[in-house]
Amino acid sequence: MPTTTALEGLTEDQLLAHAETVARAQREAEAETLRIAVQHAILNNADRLDRDEARRPGREQAKRLGGAGTPEVLEFAPAVLGARLQMSTGAAHSLMADALDIAHRLPRLWRRVEALQVKASYARFVARKTRDLGVEQAAYVDRRVHQAADGRIPWTRFEALVEGAIAASDPAATAEREREAATRQFANPTRSTDAGLRGFYVRAPLHVIARLDAMVTHIARILLELGDPDPEDQRRVKAVLILTDPERARELLAHYAAWQHRSDDPAAADPCAEHEPASPRTGPKPEVDWAALMPTVVLFLHAYAGAQETGIVRVEGHGPVTDDWIRRHLGPHATITVTPVCDLDGQAPVDAYEIPDRHRRAVHLMTPADTFPWGACLSRTQQIDHTVPFRHGADEGAGQSRVGNYGPMTRFHHRIKTHGGWQVQQPFPGIYVWRDPHGAIYLVDHTGTKRLDQAGQRQHQAASRAELFFRDALTLAA
Repeated sequence: MPTTTALEGLTEDQLLAHAETVARAQREAEAETLRIAVQHAILNNADRLDRDEARRPGREQAKRLGGAGTPEVLEFAPAVLGARLQMSTGAAHSLMADALDIAHRLPRLWRRVEALQVKASYARFVARKTRDLGVEQAAYVDRRVHQAADGRIPWTRFEALVEGAIAASDPAATAEREREAATRQFANPTRSTDAGLRGFYVRAPLHVIARLDAMVTHIARILLELGDPDPEDQRRVKAVLILTDPERARELLAHYAAWQHRSDDPAAADPCAEHEPASPRTGPKPEVDWAALMPTVVLFLHAYAGAQETGIVRVEGHGPVTDDWIRRHLGPHATITVTPVCDLDGQAPVDAYEIPDRHRRAVHLMTPADTFPWGACLSRTQQIDHTVPFRHGADEGAGQSRVGNYGPMTRFHHRIKTHGGWQVQQPFPGIYVWRDPHGAIYLVDHTGTKRLDQAGQRQHQAASRAELFFRDALTLAA
């Protein structure tokens, strides 16, 4: 089946008709993907679990992915499906959970999805929103929203319809959720790192936010009166920085009050005054020591200093910024320490099972992401797996713990690799070749994940010589 159509020769009517055909094909594919997820759950049902084996540490368990009323599924099943669909294990877990909820708890929506009358995305939204509801409450929402889920109303109105149906499905439970929501207070940084900036979100009772807003507004106004030329929004950000140091904030407020209430000429006393003022109206204009307000924070910056510099610096945990951003924002306030580049090739192997810190640093620099197919985690706290399992009692000098035999993974992916029937080889440091329990082969390297099929061809174009070599090596080893 051709994947592209020559569009240049189509009339406008033909092009629009083709667009409708493509939209229908997309809807068919999305509905079929949900059906595949349901069937995959059926094939990986809890009855397949070896109960004796499951009692051993780290072994696979049966889990309920969806809401009440959905069947339990083998917990490693999403990893296999996710790899075939070229998505992360977490995304496949969500797909299976949504599909099971739609099929078992939202039957009206399910029928309309299968009939291509409702987009899968609409049904999945309802599934996620109703996951914590009981079976009867979910059925009530299904009855209330299934007709409007075909796109007849704008998305924002559909969201409001679903939220209202959830509230009406069990008013007492809704009231309880509202009370619980009131206790979920937090003050956390956001994940956004756009252009080197990041947010900080505070969820708190109304009076707390009102007080915080009033104080930020007051200090921003003080900065304006002290001659700060920045716009109001930037002065409000500076006010938040000042509030991070309560002692300096108190001093600023006190010095500002003394400076604000002094006379223009403190030496010119009022001869008609009967009493001296309670406090002298004197004092220098307050100055904000911005450098002193900056806390000690360690940021890891990765820059390429080769012959062809890119001008881009990666701030670990935040994302890419330009070197100009570093100079403007960190230069005036930060102490930048240039450390020697970690020599990835000069890491001596060790015989101990415990992984030295220098090896962990080298592995993180070489392979910062989870090495499982389509792994998404970038945390330094990932577990470091021995690609070739460590053999206790091996000959001295075997050097089993070495760069080239490590792979960072989340704990869940580590369990899948160890107990889930997956195989992995690392023919060169930082290059991983995986085989799933059904024989599909994946190449994971610094560029991401690629699927290699049985014939040795990539799904897109001809495989590279390296990929063919890895595929042949695995085939011979099988």
